[in-house]
Amino acid sequence: MTVYALAQLTITDRSRYNRYQSRFMEVLGRFRGRLLAADENPSVEEGAWGHQKVVLLSFPDAAAFREWADSPDYQEIAADRKAASHGVVLLVAGRQEDD
Repeated sequence: MTVYALAQLTITDRSRYNRYQSRFMEVLGRFRGRLLAADENPSVEEGAWGHQKVVLLSFPDAAAFREWADSPDYQEIAADRKAASHGVVLLVAGRQEDD
């Protein structure tokens, strides 16, 4: 079943985050993930939101997400993201009909 990784981030160190971002697609491309959206200025339509960037990825299943997220390649660049931002990453199950 398709899963979606939804990251909500506040960037605290732009240069270090940019370094992470410059390597992100290369690493993601080695796995079965797809970048669906990345927006540093989303429109908040309802409620309060305390971050500045949202990223939405899709993977064929949770195992594919784990393979990417736990890979040495991603962990290497994720050190920059973790040092340069704070936020939350959610893993959301897709609907059965999405597959």
